[in-house]
Amino acid sequence: MRIAPEGWPFILAGWALVALGAWGVGTWGRGLWAVEIPVLLVAVWLVVFFRDPSRTGPRGDQYVIAPADGKIVDVRVVDEPTYLKTQATRISIFMSVFDVHVNRYPATGTVELVRYHPGRFLHAASDKASLDNEQASVGLRGARGPLLVRQIAGLIARRIVTDGAAGDRALQGARMGIIRFGSRVDVFFPVAARSTVRVAVGDRVQAGATVLAEYAP
Repeated sequence: MRIAPEGWPFILAGWALVALGAWGVGTWGRGLWAVEIPVLLVAVWLVVFFRDPSRTGPRGDQYVIAPADGKIVDVRVVDEPTYLKTQATRISIFMSVFDVHVNRYPATGTVELVRYHPGRFLHAASDKASLDNEQASVGLRGARGPLLVRQIAGLIARRIVTDGAAGDRALQGARMGIIRFGSRVDVFFPVAARSTVRVAVGDRVQAGATVLAEYAP
């Protein structure tokens, strides 16, 4: 299983505690199993959380591909003043602590904007999180026009990692970054781009595999 590099410090620390607990059980007796079992479960969960599976799916300039694993919690038209500077369709994906947290580019193109904004740590599924929470915005210009991807921290998340920089070439489905421990990713594309949304609130999606929207021919 491939693991995101950001996860190794947490994974190694978790399994070090498991080893220490196993030594404690052998030294002081079985009573310590009450502590060792929860620690073991957390160590296993850390491996699952930081997994970085290979993803395949539809590819092409006509598709907007999901940048994150999780559940669609909102689809609406909003004003987007940061990069698109127009009305945009916003699709919001909430990632629970059991979802893969590696984020991927929704389209192939050139990165034109990478902007970090410090903020609060509200529940990531709430609508206010898109405006008030700590976040990083990535503006991408593809063959069908501009898109914006916004990584948003949640109640537990305290570290947003964005790999690219302005001027970089982005490849659809390739890694864009990661958010640690529960969060949300929003995708914006102009209403004028003549696209059809292919998902609905409540749908489960996979980063790099699920089509969120499709541009008209």
